[in-house]
Amino acid sequence: MEFVFDTRYDSRAMTALARALRKTLRKKQSRRAHIFGWIAFCSGLLLALFSALDGAFFTFRSLVTWLAVLLIFAALVGEDALNGRIALGRIPPGLTASRTLFEQEGYHSTTEVGSSDFPYSNIAALAETKDYFVFLMGKNHGQVFDKASLSGGTPEEFRRFIEDKTGLTVQTV
Repeated sequence: MEFVFDTRYDSRAMTALARALRKTLRKKQSRRAHIFGWIAFCSGLLLALFSALDGAFFTFRSLVTWLAVLLIFAALVGEDALNGRIALGRIPPGLTASRTLFEQEGYHSTTEVGSSDFPYSNIAALAETKDYFVFLMGKNHGQVFDKASLSGGTPEEFRRFIEDKTGLTVQTV
C-alpha cells in the first residue's frame, strides 16, 4: 500500500511541529523552562501588584514590570506558535511545499528544490495532532504531513502502517 501526502509548511504546520517536539523529545527540558517561567511570571505579578498597592501604578518602573509580566505570560501561552514562526522563517525558499510518497522500504519527499529518500529508521518519535502526522528526527528536526491531503488510505490505516514500519507508537499531542 502506498500513501501520499501533499504538505504545505506554513505557520499552522510549524506550530504543530513545535508542539510535538515540546510534548515528546523536549518534554523534560520544556517542563523545567515552564516551571521557571511560571515562577518568574508569579513573582513579577506580585511585584507589580505590591507596587500598585503602594500607589506607584503609573511610575516608569511599575510600567516596565507590567510589560515584563505580560511578555512572560505571552511567551508561556504562545510558546508553540512563537517557535513555529521562528522555525518557518528558517526554511529555505523552495522547501515550503512537499509531496511525500510512503512505500514499504522508506519514504520519498519531493520539493521545488529536489527530492530526498528517507529510511524509517531515521524517525526518533511519532506524534499526531488533529490535522497533522509529525515525524521527529531529533530535538531540533522534524517533518509534518497534512492529514487532509492524504491519499492512498485513511489516517487510521496510515497510523497502523507507520507504527508497523518504525516500531514506534504514535503519540497524540
